[in-house]
Amino acid sequence: MSTTYTVPPWLKEPSSPEVPYSAKKALGDLNGIAYALHLFLASHMFESEEYCNKSDPKKERLYFATGFGLIQCVKGLMSFEDVDLLAAIGHVKHGNAIAQQHRKRSAALATRIAGLVLSSLNTSGVNFIKSMTDIERHAELVYAETLFEKALVGIAYSGDWFAFIKEALNMRTAFNTYRQLGRYLEEMDAAAQAVGKKEDTSIDAHFRSGVYLGVGMSNLILSIMPSRLLALIELFGYKGDRHIGLQMLYKAGGWTKEADEPAVGSAQEGVRRTICDMALIIFHLVFSAFTFEGIDMSMAEKILNYNIKRYPNGVFFLFGQGRLKLCRSQPAEALAYYQRAMEVQNQYRNLHHISFWEMSVANLALWDISASLECWRKLHAEATWSKATYAYGTAVCLLELGTAEGREEATRLMHEVPELRQRIAGKSIPLEKFIARKARKFTEQGGRLALAGLEFAYVFLGIAHAPHAVVQARMLPQVDALLARLDACKGRPGEYEGGHGYWDDLCLARFLQGICLRYIAYPDPDAVVDGSDEPESGKTDAQGRAAAAFEANLRDAANIQYDHYLLYYTHYEYGRLLACQGDKEGARRHLDLVMSGKALEMPPASRKGKYSMESALHIRTHAALEALELNRRL
Repeated sequence: MSTTYTVPPWLKEPSSPEVPYSAKKALGDLNGIAYALHLFLASHMFESEEYCNKSDPKKERLYFATGFGLIQCVKGLMSFEDVDLLAAIGHVKHGNAIAQQHRKRSAALATRIAGLVLSSLNTSGVNFIKSMTDIERHAELVYAETLFEKALVGIAYSGDWFAFIKEALNMRTAFNTYRQLGRYLEEMDAAAQAVGKKEDTSIDAHFRSGVYLGVGMSNLILSIMPSRLLALIELFGYKGDRHIGLQMLYKAGGWTKEADEPAVGSAQEGVRRTICDMALIIFHLVFSAFTFEGIDMSMAEKILNYNIKRYPNGVFFLFGQGRLKLCRSQPAEALAYYQRAMEVQNQYRNLHHISFWEMSVANLALWDISASLECWRKLHAEATWSKATYAYGTAVCLLELGTAEGREEATRLMHEVPELRQRIAGKSIPLEKFIARKARKFTEQGGRLALAGLEFAYVFLGIAHAPHAVVQARMLPQVDALLARLDACKGRPGEYEGGHGYWDDLCLARFLQGICLRYIAYPDPDAVVDGSDEPESGKTDAQGRAAAAFEANLRDAANIQYDHYLLYYTHYEYGRLLACQGDKEGARRHLDLVMSGKALEMPPASRKGKYSMESALHIRTHAALEALELNRRL
């Protein structure tokens, strides 16, 4: 239902679009679509959709047709329901067709062949873009955007490898178009700078912001791809430069490390500027879980502070504030932002699921199991992104609470987990494969999983983002209690839990002990830490005990029956600990072992197939090696 909305003083509500529509005046709708985007970012999603429908009921206008398609993409990706994804694909296809109608017509085949010899014919590349009108250049940009959106939603929807390949080719076409538009912008600005100007002022800010977004995003996406996939992509001449990508996205808003405020204000910005800001926020705050190069929490904070002033009830920026606090190891403050994100809008219920997901992890970081359980229950009941993960999260929290009734429910949920797994592009989701293995292990061990909650927290960086006091007073004692039980059966593993799981539980307990002690000795580099938390003597003791735990794990890893991932993750975490201690060579030795691709188990045949979360570990290890070269804290 629509609500009354007051337009802020910095934004002027545009007049109604001219009718009938003329393609020659397509750019006259830019103010209108900027207004619709503003409504959406201000958490008035229904009003945004209504404004688009009212302004362009036939969906024939270049920017309204494609802008409405973008909104449907967001809805589809939030719900992950087939009906929403299919609707989004339909709207984006329509927007793509509208963009195609506005594009400059390609030259005849004979002319294109001649253009290979005579560049003056302007049949491709930068010269072809120069020969376009402003509207045709905007249409070219929008065409690339809709191809990218279609590929993104199509990959999420596709259930087989062939559909994935088709959408990947669409993305390749979009990236190629962005690259050509970027070269055009470079040439035009270079010509302007040659005569003493900062840039070519004949190119409007809306087009600029779109090119910055496209070139920036394509470079960032390519730069974070796994090395094996990237090697294949580079065969087609595509490379991603992370620094260029970030530079382009910063440029849209005029962001610099030196200034707290952007150089580009609301009066000068292009329509896609805020989307560039959102892309930067996601990179710094979400992809920081997988990479180090280019990550800058202070830049994310500046961008968030600016946008939260513009959109105090903007749900996406409230999510960002919550994620920033979580990355700073301030989960209690993060929870307040996620709660507010749910309070400011009720129009898109699926957005609440993002809050519940983040709150479930933040509560694990506080080791508030009951609160985390409540969030997992909500997700399991309502959300559709990963039913298997929600069921498993609910189950492990119930096991941690330890009631008889809860154990019965957890057992039922564990049996459901393997059947709830999904596939994207014909491939299993790595996290779901991991929890399905854990669920099967639970059943095979007669309804038992050691330290399941803390292991789950580790997977989501809940230990890394936990306050120092929580790690020391709530998490570590859980591990120590299990280690005491295991020590009582030392030399007699058959006496532990009916002879099931001694070595797996021992290696898991040591691994988590090492993790907890590492973060006591060396908190996450982005954490806000109270300097009085740990005296130097305590830090020395913690890092020594962490190293001992990791080394013991490496000695006993040959005895692991199920959780082979622990061996590889121990090498990774021990390498990071050594890096914190200044032992770069030792760190590199362990990280290189992970990246070698070799089976590290003894004997090698003891594991079949990949170990759990192997690809994720390779991405993180590659990033850690890069950070090691740059002398960045790990």
